Amino acid sequence: MDLQLAGRTALVTGGTKGIGRAVVDALVGEGARVAFCARTAGEVDAAEGELRAAGHDVAGTAVDVADADALAGWVAASAERFGGIDVVVANVSALAVGRDEASWKAAFDIDLMHTVRLVDAALPHLERSGQGSIVAVSSVSGREVDAFHGPYGSMKAAIVHYVSGLAFQHAGRVRANAVSPGNVYFEGGIWQSVERDNPDFFAEALALNPTGRMCTDEEVAYAVTMLASPRASFITGTNLVVDGALTRGVQL
Repeated sequence: MDLQLAGRTALVTGGTKGIGRAVVDALVGEGARVAFCARTAGEVDAAEGELRAAGHDVAGTAVDVADADALAGWVAASAERFGGIDVVVANVSALAVGRDEASWKAAFDIDLMHTVRLVDAALPHLERSGQGSIVAVSSVSGREVDAFHGPYGSMKAAIVHYVSGLAFQHAGRVRANAVSPGNVYFEGGIWQSVERDNPDFFAEALALNPTGRMCTDEEVAYAVTMLASPRASFITGTNLVVDGALTRGVQL
């Protein structure tokens, strides 16, 4: 199925590894032009080089998404470079799982406020697009109390609420949806680190997955790309759970 993303412009935060990189790969695979950012310049340059060598129209920029001015500047520069914005994907997380005040602040600034600031900066361009789409990556930890309750789970829940409000406020002009993955295993990711450093906890987490495995970053990227697509023209305000039946709550 043609997802009608060819020639459209998408912005992705945290686009050099894991879910973010998989989203970039999926979008360019559909013919989209993609501007992506991440904090580490060397990783941004390497990812941009790989994608350009494969023939994709991309632009990578080193940005600390906690820096409001830098984030807004990146959005403006990307819109100018590509002539507009059709899709934004808010993906970066601080992965703050501590209970101290610094963890709460990091989760607020990076998980939640980077999403809000990204949307605020991109909204005028998305409205001009005529088919603007916002996709925010949340987590099943925002849906239920699990091992990551506290700053991480609270801000992920806030993202879903925020996105639902956007969908209502901008209905008919810009769509807004969230994607909530379960445990996602990828090279260099947190679960690979847990598998190495805390095998007992990893075994416990893996045993909770009725499929017998964890999710892949490509599986999450499919959900994001589908929601970003104009084909999903009447899907807005939803929280798409991608967890292999890990969570058992019923969404009513």
